[in-house]
Amino acid sequence: MSRLFVTGTGTGIGKTFVSAAIAHAATKAGQTVRAFKPVASGIADHDLRDSDPGVLLQAIGVTPSLEAVNAISPWRYTKPVAPYLAAVGEGREVPYGEVVDFSKEALRGPEDLILIEGIGGVMAPVDRLHSVLDWVSALSIPTILVAGTYVGTISHTLTALGVLRAAGVRVLAIVLNETQGSPVSAAEQGTAIGLFAGGVPIYVLPYVEGERSWMRVPCGALTDAILRKPACAAT
Repeated sequence: MSRLFVTGTGTGIGKTFVSAAIAHAATKAGQTVRAFKPVASGIADHDLRDSDPGVLLQAIGVTPSLEAVNAISPWRYTKPVAPYLAAVGEGREVPYGEVVDFSKEALRGPEDLILIEGIGGVMAPVDRLHSVLDWVSALSIPTILVAGTYVGTISHTLTALGVLRAAGVRVLAIVLNETQGSPVSAAEQGTAIGLFAGGVPIYVLPYVEGERSWMRVPCGALTDAILRKPACAAT
C-alpha cells in the first residue's frame, strides 16, 4: 500500500493538478484510491465542483457533492490565503490537532493508495504554532514536492527540499509543473535542481490546457517512482 503527502514550494503551482493526476492514473490502473485535502481555503460551498477537493473526487470517479467534499475536506475557508489567516478572518482557528488526527485516521484506510494534499507551501502556517511542515512530519509518510518552472524556482525548490530533509521527511520525488511563459525551459530548470537534489527523482510535467487536464498527464511521467511502471502499462 502507498501513502503520500503532496506539498509544494508555494500556492498556485499545481499541487491539486499533480494529486489528481496521480489519483486518476492509479484508479485507471485498477488500484483502490482515496484522496484527501483536509484543510482548504478559497472555497465556497456553492462552487464545489471545481474546488481542490472537488477535483480530487472527480479524479477517482466520485461526484463532488457537499457530503463527499465534507468527508475529505472538513476544514474549508472562503478567503484564498494561508489557512491560519483565512480562519482568523472568519473568527475561527484551524484545529491543528484535529487535522493531524483526521489525517492519521484517513491513512489507516484499506485502499491501495491514500493521498493527502497539503495547502500552500511547506512553511505555510496552519495555525499560530504549526506549519504544513509540522503536519507532514507528524504523519511520517513520504512526500511529493511540487514546484513550477518560473524564474526563481530553483532556489524555492531547493529551500523547500532542504527544510523537509532537515525535519526527517522523506521526499519521494520532485514534480515540476511547466510554467507558461517562463524564459527558462522546464528541462533546464529540472537539470539545475537535480545538481543539488541529492538523487531525488525529478519529473517535469508539460503544461496541459483544458478542463480536467490532469487526465491527460503523459503516462510514465509520474508512475516510475510513485505508482510504479505496471500502472503505465495498464493505462
